[in-house]
Amino acid sequence: MIEQKAGKFRWTICALLFFATTVNYLDRQVLSLTWKDFISPEFHWTNNDYGLITALFSIFYAVGMLFAGRFIDIMDTKKGFLWAIGIWSIGAVLHAFCGIATSGILAGEWFVGFEGAKEAIAKVHDVARVVNVSVVLFIFARFVLAIGEAGNFPAAIKTTAEYFPKKDRALATSIFNAGSTIGALAAPLTIPVIAKWWGWEMSFIIIGALGFVWMGFWIFLYDKPEVHPKVNEAELLYIQQDDILEAQQADPNAIQPEGKVTIMNCLKYNQTWAFAVGKFMTDGVWWFFLFWMPAYLSSVYGIKSSDLNGQLALFVLYAITLLSIIGGWLPSYFINKGMNAYAGRMRAMLIFAFFPLLVLLAQPLGHISFWVPTILIGIGAAAHQSWSANIFSTVGDMFPKKAIATVTGIGGLAGGLGSFFINIYSGKLFDYSEKNWSLVDGESLLTKYPEIANPATKAAFFEQHGVANIEEFLKQLANNGATIVNGIDKGYMIVFSFCAVAYLLAWFIMKLLVPKMKPVKL
Repeated sequence: MIEQKAGKFRWTICALLFFATTVNYLDRQVLSLTWKDFISPEFHWTNNDYGLITALFSIFYAVGMLFAGRFIDIMDTKKGFLWAIGIWSIGAVLHAFCGIATSGILAGEWFVGFEGAKEAIAKVHDVARVVNVSVVLFIFARFVLAIGEAGNFPAAIKTTAEYFPKKDRALATSIFNAGSTIGALAAPLTIPVIAKWWGWEMSFIIIGALGFVWMGFWIFLYDKPEVHPKVNEAELLYIQQDDILEAQQADPNAIQPEGKVTIMNCLKYNQTWAFAVGKFMTDGVWWFFLFWMPAYLSSVYGIKSSDLNGQLALFVLYAITLLSIIGGWLPSYFINKGMNAYAGRMRAMLIFAFFPLLVLLAQPLGHISFWVPTILIGIGAAAHQSWSANIFSTVGDMFPKKAIATVTGIGGLAGGLGSFFINIYSGKLFDYSEKNWSLVDGESLLTKYPEIANPATKAAFFEQHGVANIEEFLKQLANNGATIVNGIDKGYMIVFSFCAVAYLLAWFIMKLLVPKMKPVKL
């Protein structure tokens, strides 16, 4: 009798997860690539305005992750994923109509096109109202996007646990998680081009529509492996090898625990807290790189995302993160050497935690060329993605399948909170550093122009000079021949310093909470 060869359909499912994650990150990147050069001039946003929008997105995403995990566990994978990507695609498209809504609220011009909305907004003299209304509308669109996007990783991690044995999960996770890199990679090559030629609004509409296309493939290609006609018996045995081994080793007379999968019940375990701490400390680093790098290149080096150099720099930065595929291979190497899954993953994560230290050199060496911080930050981002693939897999190592999405959601909440803090305070820090640490012809900006420091005179001062914020004023002075030292680079140095050490701190706390592998029985 010829032994049946195991099929490879599980990798088709992994490919679907990869493309879902790619669309996920494309949708969240549209704003970061358009706000500085396209949206801000229209609505007069500052770094703080953008920081507030991204910070609240992180909070919405965090809370959404908490409930998305339970939602995916209750709805199960197929329906839960469809709901998630449907909602976030609607949210992505909603951003495009924030300009028209601002025009309608402030000027009564509702039934106008995108260009008509721009003209109506330009006639509104109360800049503060334009800022406030537009920010609120974008926050609402980000809310819808965040609630939907929160379902991606709980659903993807649950699907990975359904289709892959423990030894392959880090590799499968690193592959689908690379979709975030591909999304970030494709974004600077496509989104600024769309925004430049067809308007920033169309970039949200075109990218947002990709999610609806993915939904069709998911409907026809996904089902549970045990009932899927494309999963043969040999592949099913391979997928379920851990369950089979546990059943063989189980004591038939032992009383099985009947713990319920609830958020509060999961919080009783150190394993949950270790995962949550790791996410809280490090998720914000990736989101900072994702949301602020276009603005960093523009503010510190004067390179716009729509410029060829800007597109190439962002492309190279995110291309480097493709090295994160190693993140899936390295723990498998340790496991094949005899280590258990958790020990192998933690050793790999410790190795990855040292690479972000290179980010400490990004700003000090930036005077050589903007390519130096681009490459160093790219290495730090690659280390994050390798770390991320493994920290996600620790959930599947220690929790039963029925609890994976819930625990992943708890970690997502923690990661979102960390992202909230780094985004909200980065925006405030960058505005502060630009105002307080900038020099004009060797003299402090605030000493030379004290009107900027006074809230009562600042708006009139900017209006008198025909600018919307400090950054535009500094550029105007530079164009008029002044020697400018922009203090914002010092603000970026502070944030980069945290990004560099976050992973080592997180690893040591995780190790203290869970020193060795201890599966949870629910």
